[in-house]
Amino acid sequence: MVYLTGDTHGDLDRFRHGRLRWLGKRDIVVVLGDFGFVWDGSAKEQKKLDWLRKRPYTLLFLDGSHENYELLAQYPETERFGGRVQSLGGNVYHVCRGSVLELGYCACDGDMDRYQGAEFDVICIDEATQLKEEWLRQFAACLRGVNEFPKRMYYTCNPGGPGHGYIKRLFIDRRYRAGERAEEYAFIPAKVTDNQALLRAQPDYLRQLEALPLRLRQAWLEGKWDVFQGQFFQEFVDDPAHYRDRRFTHVIEPFDIPREWSIWRSYDFGYAKPFSCGWWAVDHDGCVYRILELYGCTGEPDEGVKWTPEKQFAEIRRIEDTHPWLKGRDILGVADPAIWDSSRGESIYETALKHRIFFMKGDNRRIPGWMQMHYRMAFDEEGYPQLYVFTGCRAFRRTVPGLLFSETEPEDLDTRMEDHVADESRYLCMARPIPPRRVETALPVQDDPLNMLARR
Repeated sequence: MVYLTGDTHGDLDRFRHGRLRWLGKRDIVVVLGDFGFVWDGSAKEQKKLDWLRKRPYTLLFLDGSHENYELLAQYPETERFGGRVQSLGGNVYHVCRGSVLELGYCACDGDMDRYQGAEFDVICIDEATQLKEEWLRQFAACLRGVNEFPKRMYYTCNPGGPGHGYIKRLFIDRRYRAGERAEEYAFIPAKVTDNQALLRAQPDYLRQLEALPLRLRQAWLEGKWDVFQGQFFQEFVDDPAHYRDRRFTHVIEPFDIPREWSIWRSYDFGYAKPFSCGWWAVDHDGCVYRILELYGCTGEPDEGVKWTPEKQFAEIRRIEDTHPWLKGRDILGVADPAIWDSSRGESIYETALKHRIFFMKGDNRRIPGWMQMHYRMAFDEEGYPQLYVFTGCRAFRRTVPGLLFSETEPEDLDTRMEDHVADESRYLCMARPIPPRRVETALPVQDDPLNMLARR
């Protein structure tokens, strides 16, 4: 939240009382002139400044007619908040004349219209992971201009939120697409233990973070980007250290599929939104392996390639006729029952039949389907799950871990997200349901007259 206030004239009362007293690190206070805490350079004045520097919020002030400009000139200038500022230490900054500081917000798609055609030299986005990838890309397009001022974009954020996958890909995993250059992205990790000024001013803050729920604690205190609060598939693990031994990870290195294993195909139709087709191998123990996938996405989040059903199934037929893992095999198919709808003419499934691609109607109940995926992702005592994903299945690895819980249906995921891979994976799991893993726990010893436990 941004708070605006008028002249303070070197008086701390406004900061010590009222609403400003309760502000946190995500808040910004702007004093619109006559700050008054840089006037005579006395020890008393420095004591007041030191108190302001220890506030958790960011404090900006514009100079007025009652400032000591000679004293202000001693503070170093730097680039922040989209312009030139002077740092007075801590989170206190003087906004230099000649800069235009624009404070904005974005809470929905309509808010992005406010920035259409805008030009900025520097853009700073707070809590960037709470914004959708589409919005973050649009903000980046506003970073332009003909002057020689270096164009920069800064993100501050914690793990979790709609933009988590985008930020993680660029700064944590460092996986870049066409037009993105690695040297333009730098990640500067910061944990609460790095902020000694905050811990001295608020020593209980560390204990407050330690008391958070597990997922929030791992993300906010430990800085883990593989887990975050609200993550729907919290058990999903992508650990390169275990790609070979296949323990305590769901992502593994590819291997040749034995001919005696059965092969399945799962499918979710899409046109304006991405379509998704996954191929799965099933071993003798019923464990499923996602070995290949065809994902109809343009590269922009949740944007389909607009292939007709004819083109989709022609490409699926080509892959199954040529790929060594699929060629010559009998493939069982499962798909969303919606493709059997013929109320508007030829159904999508009828188009599939023309290419010798067969499906059975999938069970599309959402909650039981998600539970089946949870059951399969659970690790046993030795670290082996019942669902694996080959490293080449990038769409699964990108979209499924970033899915969030619905805000209205507590057991469902947020359907506004890119859930097409998850949907067709759900159909596959419902076609081969398994019971939840049983966790055997030993009964506590009620009596030990011979002290046998003590001798162990």
